[in-house]
Amino acid sequence: MFTETLKKVVENTDGGLAAVIMGLDGIPVETYVKQADRVDMNTVAMEFSFIIGQVRKAGDSLQIGALEELVVRAQRLVLVCRMISPQYFVAIAVAPEGNFGKARFLARMATPTLVAQL
Repeated sequence: MFTETLKKVVENTDGGLAAVIMGLDGIPVETYVKQADRVDMNTVAMEFSFIIGQVRKAGDSLQIGALEELVVRAQRLVLVCRMISPQYFVAIAVAPEGNFGKARFLARMATPTLVAQL
């Protein structure tokens, strides 16, 4: 159901590796992997689901508004996470030399479609 949307985001991003829709409980809903040898997307997103939950709590306590997006740049991976509902997010893994700005844009454009499918 979500696979086509995730595939479009990954395939249309230079350096796109994988994408997952995951709940803040760390349970994946749907995953699309273009290069499985580069990233274990479910494990990466599961670990970051806890961090996203903590950032959301910090935002609430500081009254700065709801978390919309979180980008993590590491040596071997860029992870773009975008909230699609209060309990679910989409995470896109991009190679460090890839175009993470395009991943951010495509994730934002895909959000209405993903929300409609939830």
